Amino acid sequence: MEANKTKYQILAADDEEELLDILELYLEREGIGIRKAGDGIQAMRLFKNEAFDLALLDVMMPGLDGFAVLRKIRQTSRIPAIMLTAKDQDYDKILGLELGADDYITKPYNPLEVVARIKAQLRRNYDYRQELKEEKKELSLRGVRLNLAEGTVMRGGRSIEVTSTEFGILKMFLERPGVIFTKQQIFERVWEEPYAGDDNTVMVHISNLRKKLEEGEEKAPLIRTVKGLGYKAEK
Repeated sequence: MEANKTKYQILAADDEEELLDILELYLEREGIGIRKAGDGIQAMRLFKNEAFDLALLDVMMPGLDGFAVLRKIRQTSRIPAIMLTAKDQDYDKILGLELGADDYITKPYNPLEVVARIKAQLRRNYDYRQELKEEKKELSLRGVRLNLAEGTVMRGGRSIEVTSTEFGILKMFLERPGVIFTKQQIFERVWEEPYAGDDNTVMVHISNLRKKLEEGEEKAPLIRTVKGLGYKAEK
């Protein structure tokens, strides 16, 4: 399927060519275009020369590994990123999330699961954003302003770069300040998937968001941990 006949175009980098070929078949059925890279260097070459709506990155690749590619992508782009890892270890997952990944999938995987995760990220980041744009809505709390039409975050007159997942989390808190959300509620609302008890995913994203919002701030944090319960936005 030609890229110009698709609504979305993703960059998929993995040194296992067979896996990418299988994934391509499933994505084409969904009308999603894919550009395949066999290593991190090729992935960056494609990223610099073409426009993509999402990046799917294998952690273990020759040349540049997935973490290095993600670091470079995050220097200029906020497109959603999903990491593929053969290691079922918390360290790899946490590192990817801290670098700005929106999701991760452990190998071996079911191609249908990967496609479902990709579709969820695209829907949340583009289809949903279009709906918000039509609403022309803005949320604000304690000097933080969330422009839902433009997908931007401002605080004290300065722009704050956030990932799409961080944007979704912040939106949820600003919509209902003072309300306590459990990790399960946050995950299911933002990721739009059943909660599997993985606390690290939510914790790392909130930690990243706090650093961006409150770095150098001496006053009470905007997002507060409520011990034993969850998190809430302080009014």
